[in-house]
Amino acid sequence: MPARQTSQLRQTRLLTVDDFAASLRLGTEAFGTPPPGTPTPSAAEFPYPGRHSWGTFEDDRLVARVIGREYHAWFHGRAVPMCGVAGVTVEAEHRGTGLLADLMAAMLTEAGERGEVLSTLFPSAPGIYRPFGYELVGSYDVVEVPVGELATVRPPASTITTCRATAADFDAVRDVYDTWAAAQNGPLTRRGASFPAIADEFVGGFTGVTLAVDEAGAVVGYCSWDRGTGYDADATVEVSDLLALNPDGYRALWRMLGSFTAVTGQVRVHTSGDDPARLVLPSASWRVRQRYPYMLRVHDVAPALSGIRTPVDADLRFSVAGDRLGTANGDYRLRTVDGRTACDQATGTDAPAPVFDVRGLALTFAGAQSCANLRLAGLLTGPEAHDDTFDALLGGRQVHIRDYF
Repeated sequence: MPARQTSQLRQTRLLTVDDFAASLRLGTEAFGTPPPGTPTPSAAEFPYPGRHSWGTFEDDRLVARVIGREYHAWFHGRAVPMCGVAGVTVEAEHRGTGLLADLMAAMLTEAGERGEVLSTLFPSAPGIYRPFGYELVGSYDVVEVPVGELATVRPPASTITTCRATAADFDAVRDVYDTWAAAQNGPLTRRGASFPAIADEFVGGFTGVTLAVDEAGAVVGYCSWDRGTGYDADATVEVSDLLALNPDGYRALWRMLGSFTAVTGQVRVHTSGDDPARLVLPSASWRVRQRYPYMLRVHDVAPALSGIRTPVDADLRFSVAGDRLGTANGDYRLRTVDGRTACDQATGTDAPAPVFDVRGLALTFAGAQSCANLRLAGLLTGPEAHDDTFDALLGGRQVHIRDYF
């Protein structure tokens, strides 16, 4: 048998509709055959709104792919432009050959041109993405709570009623989500090209969306849920969102779910972090069934750290190093002006300044780790004099992720 020749023709580019079948093949190879009933993507819809698919070809064969998705996410009270990385796959025979470096660089360069200063992803293995400046800042979790225990949740202290949402309640539901999300670090805004605002599709996408309404008629919480199959101890109610703006809203929604105790065994809730919904439960039953780690990269430092409202008076110099893509490395000045942060590239420092590894910067930006812990991990070096100020500027908010992509 004659020896096969190794291809030398390699190209990385944006995918087009002509590449749809090859992209679908590669995605199936990496992530498996979709469950029965999953809609098959249509080539006519490709490329999809808010998605930018990049591929690497060898001799016209697609051998690697990555997708950048257009999002905004809440960090420090601001909606920050962000690139969500999805669909990363390399053909089995080409894994370990360095194809991902060119793909990530091309995808993130384009994202930066769109003004996306952050990037996040759900890793199959965190070690693959750490060389590109990503670090673990949280997780998207699926937890189970026995339905019988929800029936024992204390009734609301105030007058809260529950009712089924209609399309007319879509804006009220979004207002609850926005109020909750703006107080966290990490949740997507659920706005823009990746989230078409179609009320009928939202309400029709679940068995039910239940509202918690106060005595003034204001919506103070909601729960979007699917009933699932069966009516025995193995049956499960699947909850996509359970959010409220006060404890009575949470109690009313948990008690609504507890009404399924005769026909289901557990409620499965999609959540993250230390969910305040748990604080009104009478027991510690909160079993994590699935956990999807979440990683963050700060792609463009100055705009990412500018515009944060803070009472802290600061004028700090720092450096970022270790970014193999090069966009984050450099010297910076972070100060407060009229109650907000302003960050600019600096020409250098007059005195030794702290140096954040790009992964350490991701952790401190998200508020996921203190400067003291970054130093223990070797992700922050240099003078310690301003560690408390960095913690005060960027800490204080919980990391939450409520959308898997």
